[in-house]
Amino acid sequence: MSKDKKQQLLDQRYLKMADIWSQNSYCKRRQVGALIVKDKMIISDGYNGTPAGFENVCEDENNQTKPYVLHAEANAITKVAKSGNSSDGATLYVTSSPCLECSKLIIQAGIKRVVFTESYRLEDGINLLRRAGIDVVQVDI
Repeated sequence: MSKDKKQQLLDQRYLKMADIWSQNSYCKRRQVGALIVKDKMIISDGYNGTPAGFENVCEDENNQTKPYVLHAEANAITKVAKSGNSSDGATLYVTSSPCLECSKLIIQAGIKRVVFTESYRLEDGINLLRRAGIDVVQVDI
């Protein structure tokens, strides 16, 4: 099996795992999961939701996402920072393409590759990642 084919299979498997992880989210409008992988090891995970200690309700009475809800990527990046591990050179697997704010965090975290399934409604995050020289790949699972 070629190296490219092997990487494709790994990408699909990690994205399936991120999709399963997204099911931990209490958000009703959209559930997103993320994994940070380095040297074929999962070093962090995250899903969208409220900060630790807050009620597990992501939407307000008008079904709008509350402004303090964290995205899956932000949760995974802050979790890896708290753990003492380094995400420098890692790959982020996420079920939805990153927004602009998460893309800034991805760049600063030293993540070199982002693999996602669904496209977010805005592409400014993806454009910023590409401008920073980060390998961005969309994969169907």
